[in-house]
Amino acid sequence: MNNWFKRNGIHFAIAAIFLVICFIYLTPAFQGKTLGQNDVTRAQSTQKEINEYKAKDTTILWTNQIYGGMPTYQIWAPYKANLTSHIVDGINRTFPAPIGTVLLFLLGTYFLFIVLKVNPWLSAAGAVAFTFSSYNIILLVAGHSNQAFAIAFFGPILAGIILTLRGKHLLGFSVTALFLAMEIRANHVQMTYYLMLALLVMLGIELYHAIKNKTLNDFIKSVGYIAAALALAVAVNASILWSTADYGSESIRGKSNLTRQASEPNNGLPRDYAYEWSQGVGECLTFLIPNAYGGSSQGSIDPDSHVIKALSGSGVDPNQIIGISARYLPLYWGDKQFTEGPFYFGAVICLLFVWGLMIVKNRIKWWLLGAVVLTMLLSFGRNWPYLSDLFFNYFPLYNKFRAVESILAVAGFCFPILAVLAVNEAIVNEDKQTVFKKLKIAFYITGGITLIVAVIPSLLLSFSIREQTAGIISQIAQQFKIDSSSITRALISDRESIAQADAIRSLIFIAIAFGLAWAFLKNKIKPGILSIGFLALILVDLWAVDKRYLNADSFAPKQDNEAPQPREVDQFIMKDKDPDFRVFDATQYLPGDGFTPFFYKSLGGYSAARLKRWQELFDNQLSKSINQDVLDMMNVKYIINSDPKTQNVGMQVNQTACGHAWFVKSIKYADNADQEMVAISSFTPKDEAIVDKQYKSVIDEKTLGAGAGEGKIELTSYSPDHMVYTSGSTASQIAVFSEVYYNKGWKMYIDGVEKPYFRADYLLRAAQIPIGNHKIEFIFHPASYYTGENISLAGSILLVLALGGAAYTENKKKAPAAKPADKKA
Repeated sequence: MNNWFKRNGIHFAIAAIFLVICFIYLTPAFQGKTLGQNDVTRAQSTQKEINEYKAKDTTILWTNQIYGGMPTYQIWAPYKANLTSHIVDGINRTFPAPIGTVLLFLLGTYFLFIVLKVNPWLSAAGAVAFTFSSYNIILLVAGHSNQAFAIAFFGPILAGIILTLRGKHLLGFSVTALFLAMEIRANHVQMTYYLMLALLVMLGIELYHAIKNKTLNDFIKSVGYIAAALALAVAVNASILWSTADYGSESIRGKSNLTRQASEPNNGLPRDYAYEWSQGVGECLTFLIPNAYGGSSQGSIDPDSHVIKALSGSGVDPNQIIGISARYLPLYWGDKQFTEGPFYFGAVICLLFVWGLMIVKNRIKWWLLGAVVLTMLLSFGRNWPYLSDLFFNYFPLYNKFRAVESILAVAGFCFPILAVLAVNEAIVNEDKQTVFKKLKIAFYITGGITLIVAVIPSLLLSFSIREQTAGIISQIAQQFKIDSSSITRALISDRESIAQADAIRSLIFIAIAFGLAWAFLKNKIKPGILSIGFLALILVDLWAVDKRYLNADSFAPKQDNEAPQPREVDQFIMKDKDPDFRVFDATQYLPGDGFTPFFYKSLGGYSAARLKRWQELFDNQLSKSINQDVLDMMNVKYIINSDPKTQNVGMQVNQTACGHAWFVKSIKYADNADQEMVAISSFTPKDEAIVDKQYKSVIDEKTLGAGAGEGKIELTSYSPDHMVYTSGSTASQIAVFSEVYYNKGWKMYIDGVEKPYFRADYLLRAAQIPIGNHKIEFIFHPASYYTGENISLAGSILLVLALGGAAYTENKKKAPAAKPADKKA
């Protein structure tokens, strides 16, 4: 045991250093404060009903809080049979957010570098480089916690695959399976998909070398273990994946129900929507110079900036001027609508990456280069559509994802790996003279670029003014009664200034890094000092830039980041004891309403995984003008709006809301979804139901006729996934329920006997109710979740056994052989 601690003591020491780094950087989190994450705060509104039932120790898999109703799979659901759920819960209970995620980044990437046989201090430098790459930190600020969590497992997944390819099959299989399971559990399919694309490039290169070296059988065996690890990880997450796949086809990422334009994909996101956040080709300069393109769209304004000086002569209050400048005159001038910040990999890392391209002998270099080139080209989206369109149109699942710039998370992973391998190669390579020559070339390239931007930035950067910004400048000029061209020149000067300042900053770090490497190559310092020096230098470089986006001001007392305060109209509506009605808040953008659901059931909501039919209903019936008939059928009981002149918020009761359920007098059949959509544009939902002709087989029209629409049906018991109604009628009736139709889990029972139901009015549930008095129940019991949980349990047991077997085998290999005297004893 003592020998084990001696061998691994350095790893514990570095883990402690990582914890200290987290403590210093994220001190407010240890003080009970939380990040003011806008996405997280708004997302909490979607969980209101879920949390209310959790407080009663009840799990619901369906919520009516948003969009009229949707499964909770993409919001929150317990996956108790999944081993990784318990690991995640343990991390969250042990460390306040976002410390757990940052530690996962650090420790996981450190493990990768140890597997790559890099010394511990240099491994720590690589872990810091990846963790504190600006995009990863910005994700935490923005509240994209699942995305950051998924990226954190890139390192250990690659480590497991490398171990497997080296022939350590059981260990590699176990490590790969565990961290792939954690990756999938993060439930950010887009990041997982992008990592898999990069790993396919790696396996392609390994296949080439296996054929070349005549080791194809060994390669196939290793790939078999990797495939088995993937299968086990999928099994562990069966309930998540099955439920997501089931729901995905019905979500906005699924196939359109309406006739689409030929230019739009039949199954996936519209091209323009998917490419909305495309990286500008020139913006890759931010890898090296963070503010080359202005930094964040919401960047802080220097009171001494040229814009402030240009506006100060107008006599307007200085604080108002700063506010106007920050909001309407952004320093960011890239191709995106707006951005939280750049992809900054680090000046030191960029120098070492270029050096690594020239000196690293490990063939992993070619994979890293290939992955960087591929992900960069794909990140350009609409700005370089040749490759992007090929993937979008023909590569499976690629058109399900938006914000293609996020694929640069993979490039941000590859840069530090090659950078660290470059330093490692410099340490072990005996030809120091050649290594130094390559270092000088890397210095000339990276230093030269930063020098150009520092001295003559217009050679590489245009600092252009967008048409929209130009229009705003004209308005401000009129308001302040000054020449608009002076504001334009001032804004361009500010953009130039911050780019030049960061270019000088990067040049200084490159020069220090060059000096550190020179000192080692000239035998003036030892490898340990070199490694620790790079650890410190990389940390200082990235830390200073990250602090622009995540700092003490990003945190607030926990109560300040909780639900917003209700308005007067909200307080009035909340007094209504009806358990199931909806509110249409016209003061909010319905598909992205993260406010209204905090207080009551909203017709809108905040989720990127809303139902396709809801989105189509919004686009055609609610986005341009409000269809009152649709509000009525959705049981919208209250309508909130604001006075155009005073902006005062008011409320009106919708007297024509249809209620929880009703009997209709007639059915109008539609041939397809297009006809359904046209029909509900103008109809009387209380009297007629618009039904797709595919449901004719479940309707017995012979029993309909006299007495249609007469009788009574009412909600008697409400639970989001168990709705109970009672009915009474003197004839068979068609009942329409103001609940969202979703046939992958909902079942209907009449007096305890399962009966068919169908869709009406494009989005709602409907059923034929027999004559007499009856109890009608809708119960949500999706097989994808419950059967999936059983598979997850089996997979989790197998994973534990695999991990135990790998640990036992590795420990046995490392255990010292018994001495002869010991054997006799």
